Amino acid sequence: MSKLRLETEGDRFVVVTRRFEASPAEVYRAHLDPEIIREWMLGPEGWTMPVCINEGEPGGEIRYEWSDGSGGGFYLTGEILELDPPHRIVHVERMHLPDPTPDNHIVTTFTPDGSGTLMTMRMTLPDAATRRAMLETGMEHGMEASYARLERVWSDAG
Repeated sequence: MSKLRLETEGDRFVVVTRRFEASPAEVYRAHLDPEIIREWMLGPEGWTMPVCINEGEPGGEIRYEWSDGSGGGFYLTGEILELDPPHRIVHVERMHLPDPTPDNHIVTTFTPDGSGTLMTMRMTLPDAATRRAMLETGMEHGMEASYARLERVWSDAG
């Protein structure tokens, strides 16, 4: 059973929630620290991230490049707009598939939830067509695989 919950709102919004058995500070750091990101944000099994740039400060650059090991891949660019450690990250990103998608404005919050953290990621897309195209990429499956890998990273370290 998936621990990830993905819902749509209106024509332009996607809201992803997932609970982690880790502190807000740990989940927040896992979304900013390139060394940790490279371990978990890989999507389906077999993919790698040869380039991982996250400058971790307002105005900082984000660039992630993924490879499927068979010559295929894609990349993402973006900028960090706001940080409120360890509660909130606001950034904008665009996928390059190979042409860049319109900006996806993302607000991610990390809320204490019992012994863990509830992460809520609210994505704002420019229009319904862009949202539909994004959802058709299979991003939900890739996100769930990545977040399951993140939990394994923590359990292996503990």
